[in-house]
Amino acid sequence: MNLAQRISAVALLCGLTACGLPIAGGGSGGEAGSAPQSNFAQAEDAPQSEVITALMHRRSLLQGDTAYSAVADASLRASARASESALISARLRAEAKSKNWLPSLRPTVSLTDLGDMVASLLLEQILFDNGRRKAERAFAAADVEVAAVSLSEDMNDRVKSALSLYVAGLRGDEKAAYSHRAVRTMRDFERVVVGRVNGGVSDRSDLSVVQSKISGVQSSMATANDAARTARAELEAMTGQQFSAAPQRLELSLPPNGSDYLSVLKAKSEATRTIEQAKMERAGLLPQVGATGQIGSEGSGAGVVLNLSEPLGLGTPAALQAIEASKEAALRRIGEAEEDARREYSREIQRLASYRRQEHEALALSRASRETYRLFKAQFEAGQRPVMDVIPIYEELVKREQAYIDAKYEVVLIQLTLAASLGLLADGDKI
Repeated sequence: MNLAQRISAVALLCGLTACGLPIAGGGSGGEAGSAPQSNFAQAEDAPQSEVITALMHRRSLLQGDTAYSAVADASLRASARASESALISARLRAEAKSKNWLPSLRPTVSLTDLGDMVASLLLEQILFDNGRRKAERAFAAADVEVAAVSLSEDMNDRVKSALSLYVAGLRGDEKAAYSHRAVRTMRDFERVVVGRVNGGVSDRSDLSVVQSKISGVQSSMATANDAARTARAELEAMTGQQFSAAPQRLELSLPPNGSDYLSVLKAKSEATRTIEQAKMERAGLLPQVGATGQIGSEGSGAGVVLNLSEPLGLGTPAALQAIEASKEAALRRIGEAEEDARREYSREIQRLASYRRQEHEALALSRASRETYRLFKAQFEAGQRPVMDVIPIYEELVKREQAYIDAKYEVVLIQLTLAASLGLLADGDKI
């Protein structure tokens, strides 16, 4: 058999054993040119990941057909999705590693001392490697899960950022609108004081006090308007569109605990990846057995090879102990992530309860202040009280109304933070 015939035989053998690399995307299960419905969709004939399946089935707590859901959908559509590219890359690496148990083909070309060129093809099949290639496949699969959780985190954080900007615009509008009404009321008081000053009944210092209070409310109104415009401009730059400014109440029904935190899910995936990497490193320090076949210009042959992926040394025992320690460290990081998640959840729940209490208290106090203001105003109009007694009461009412508005929207922002941490601001099949 001449060289050409030998090379053809090896090529045929390689083809029969499926040595060729798979075409990228060939196992995705979709037709050419068709976009997948979700980045978390898995091929039916492929091993199913519980982590990715859980991400796929997560549902947003935002109610449909509301301004909040419209903002969330727009922020997802306008996302650059760098983490999506990372997930695609991890999937391709996993697909490549899924074929690592098949024979490998390696061509070699060298020059002899006499100047002759020697070409050969080496076909190698690993028979026993202490689980190294299995760990490589598991490592690649865990890498896909880590990338998937990272994508879910990024998309939920993006939705939270967009909704926070939308809420900031609503809060700025409401505070500015109330300040505008307050300024008009204060102007009425100012006209009364001006008349009393011109009539010699009141001192000019009273007018200065009223004008100072008006300037303070006007400054608050300008600040609220600026905050609303800034938030809307940033939201438009983020999503490429504008949204209705009609205030809507946001109520999210949150899970009772933090066990579904994305940070915990990511820590578990990273721990699995670290453990599989440790298995790979340990197998590299142990012998592996492989069968080889070689065909070249100098002849052909076959045999069994016993070798090591990594050379042995005096530090090998310590290296093996370090590998085992890395597994324990990975598992402990899961415990740390769960503890951090519980602490974060408890902290946010307490903040939520605090601001809800402040909201109710501010509402009750504002109603009490409004009733007191009505009483003082009626007494003023009846000539029983001077105007300078009414103005501080109205100023207190304005402050309490503004405090109620702030507490009301802080409740919304905390709800968004909790939902984003739990991965519940975006439907899994829309990511």
